Amino acid sequence: MNSTRERYPEETKKMIVEIYQTGEKSKSELAREYGVSRTSINNWIKLYTEVETEEGETINYKELLAIKKENARLKQEAEILKKALAIFAKK
Repeated sequence: MNSTRERYPEETKKMIVEIYQTGEKSKSELAREYGVSRTSINNWIKLYTEVETEEGETINYKELLAIKKENARLKQEAEILKKALAIFAKK
């Protein structure tokens, strides 16, 4: 299946986000200038904007998603181990 969507290099996405964050141009101006949708720009802003955690660390949205995914995996493993322990404790 061929996609007609144009893929933009990560450097281009980051550059557009930086331009927006400096206040030089609006999302609409950037969308017109670079030929991308405002939705894409909004997604890139979310993806490349850093946030501060409760522990004082700064991470970006991509890292946050990876941490959440790892957390879910670890919780699932803990549940499996609890069930296995309960089975072995009965024997």
